[in-house]
Amino acid sequence: MTSGGIGLSWGKAMIRRFLRDIRGNYAMMTAIATVPIMGGLALAVDYGQMSRQRHDTLNALDAAGIATAHRILSGATETEVKAYAKDFFETNLGSVSPEDATLSIVLPQNNTGGGTLKLSAKLKYRPYFFPAFAALIGKTDADGTTTLAMNAQSEVRLKNTLEVALVLDNSGSMNYTGSGTGQQRITLLKAAAKQLITTLSKQAVMMKQVDKPVQFGLVPFAASVNISPSSDNEPWMDTTGISPIHHENFDWTWMDYAKNPKKYAEFSGGVWYKRGVDWGASQDRPLTRFSLYADITAETDREAIPNTSRRVCAKPSSDGNSCERYKNEPEYIYEYGPYASWQGCVEARPSPYNNNDATPTTSNPATLFVPMFAPDEPKHLWFDTDRDGMPNLFDKSSFGYNNNWWSDWDDNSDAKSRLKDPRKYFRVKPYGTASAGSGYGPNFSCTTNPITPLQDITVAEGEKTIVDAIDAMVPSGNTNVPEGTAWGWRVVSSGAPFTEGRKETEKGNDKVVIVLTDGANTYGDLGSTDPAELRSTYAAYGYTGQKYEAASITRLFMDTSSNVGKTSYDSSNYTRALDEQMQTVCTNAKAAGVIIMTVSLDLSLSKSSEKKAIEALEACASESRFRKGDDGKPKKLYYNATGSDLAEKFKEIADELSNLRIVS
Repeated sequence: MTSGGIGLSWGKAMIRRFLRDIRGNYAMMTAIATVPIMGGLALAVDYGQMSRQRHDTLNALDAAGIATAHRILSGATETEVKAYAKDFFETNLGSVSPEDATLSIVLPQNNTGGGTLKLSAKLKYRPYFFPAFAALIGKTDADGTTTLAMNAQSEVRLKNTLEVALVLDNSGSMNYTGSGTGQQRITLLKAAAKQLITTLSKQAVMMKQVDKPVQFGLVPFAASVNISPSSDNEPWMDTTGISPIHHENFDWTWMDYAKNPKKYAEFSGGVWYKRGVDWGASQDRPLTRFSLYADITAETDREAIPNTSRRVCAKPSSDGNSCERYKNEPEYIYEYGPYASWQGCVEARPSPYNNNDATPTTSNPATLFVPMFAPDEPKHLWFDTDRDGMPNLFDKSSFGYNNNWWSDWDDNSDAKSRLKDPRKYFRVKPYGTASAGSGYGPNFSCTTNPITPLQDITVAEGEKTIVDAIDAMVPSGNTNVPEGTAWGWRVVSSGAPFTEGRKETEKGNDKVVIVLTDGANTYGDLGSTDPAELRSTYAAYGYTGQKYEAASITRLFMDTSSNVGKTSYDSSNYTRALDEQMQTVCTNAKAAGVIIMTVSLDLSLSKSSEKKAIEALEACASESRFRKGDDGKPKKLYYNATGSDLAEKFKEIADELSNLRIVS
């Protein structure tokens, strides 16, 4: 028992001494731990390096995707695109050897439905330490432990469609020479706009499986906008005279039954009608601006009747009361024709419809579009109404107005009555009598060519249509930027009047309005000589002396701030009013998802009037989705161009439009 107890105690003591003895224990423990430590270290180092290479591969893949998308939009061929993508990818691999990364490319036209560029990469990672560790534990490359494969993928969606309205200033100042050039501003603008069309057309051709990927429309504007004379029977036009602005400059009560029971006007159910047998085939039809264009008649030609003669005055006396000399001439048969036809310009709708895209409907007459009809301003244009050589009209008052293209009704002596009495329009202009000067008549202030609706520029015919329309632009008249902008919005809109645009709810489609002008908004004032109290020349807002029936002010001043004087009828106040109208239409369009780009041409911040125009254009512009300023905020899509760098600014616009079609 004792010896056994002694032996047990001795054994325990030996163990305690062994555990306390560290002279050779560390080396043994290190040797035992080396395998897992080295394995862990190998894994840590290789995992870090593997993560880095995977990160570099993904970055190269994303960068190559964006760059390749731009290359596609530039119009490169499939072979060029694939070579470019491979080169860009390999150049940006960083720590990864190109031989270890294999790139695969699926171009948009190879996808069902198109629109997505797919880049994928297979990365073969070669570990640094892991092969040695694998050998230590008896593994070989045949076990797949000395190389690792990883896959990465990046997709770039190219937006399918883009709709752009070019709203281009065609006012008279576009005839001026562009700064730094020897060419007219309009010539420089045409070249820059056509280059923009060409650039975007080449890009759009690559979108092979998308219908109408890029469409462009054109809105030339000056004092008004021309929507095309072929629109005269469209349902969105006021063809019955029910708009509250349709009869602003006509007083049909002058044509009552008492004055002429065979040819009079009657108001019934909100419409003025032709009544009486002397109206002929148009009896009982509405009296409208369209009907006036059809009814105003002139003797256009004549043919002498053989063996006839009549005595006419060859020289009236100075007071017109007698004839000093007579002559004989044959009797004639006269041919008649319309004096003028509607050229296609419309007035601005009353507020708020002037600055929005509300659908025109007869249930809300104020939303309908009204043809422009510039009234004959007071003064007789001719005095002999029966071609006998003796005057029948004697009042030679000039009143100081320019747009005098007809003779007034002889009952009237005051300027207001002579302007609004419509009976004058139903007398025939005698053959050989004086004609109005160039540019004057019922189409006064209608100086631009018609709008060109959206055209698919990937089709040769569509591109030619828009380019030809740009080439046909001719500068003349004042500047009304808000009216041009409003029509730019309506061109890209899906609703009437122009319905070529895609639905606003359609995904992957951007609607863009590009507005260019070379000056401030202008509306002609008349100064102090204004007996008819017109207050302005006639243009898109009519006469500013005419108060809107539902308000106590003229339409131009409606819904403007206190900065616009409501009884001030001078050019500077008109400019302030138009500037505010411009901000309203821009705000409304942007709220509806339309992107607004603005361009000023040859405007200087050192001139106060031009500085205001620049500020107005910049405020109107949308913010870029891609470019940022020095403050880190999105840049405004506003471009201040000179004649010499206009083409470069349009290239920047082309880049911005290209970016709109890429979503990474």
